Amino acid sequence: MIGYVTLGVNDMERAKSFYTDLLEDLGGKLLMSMDRIAFIGENMGSPMLAVCVPYDENDPTPGNGNMIAIPTGSKENVDKMYQKAISLGATCEGPPGDRMPTFCGAYFRDLDGNKVCFYHMG
Repeated sequence: MIGYVTLGVNDMERAKSFYTDLLEDLGGKLLMSMDRIAFIGENMGSPMLAVCVPYDENDPTPGNGNMIAIPTGSKENVDKMYQKAISLGATCEGPPGDRMPTFCGAYFRDLDGNKVCFYHMG
């Protein structure tokens, strides 16, 4: 149902490097890159994450209450992917752990302040 989600960034090369490194363990790779936008995912037919310099050329601002959630396939991978994000320079917004009986999540902010969650349901 979702084609792609876009995050505004200040530095395209830095953002592309962060997200391609971070998401490679989940099958993510750089699928398309143009001057101000790049798409990262498994393939063009699956949901993708796009990073872009805002069209209006103003500073990107993370939305209050906006967050992207990325499934990892297991609780172990929630921890692994969170630790990888932190090692790449992300900041903690909530360490890995059970948030309810069937949901494990870990929260961080990327290099531009966008909030992201790695999670596993079940």
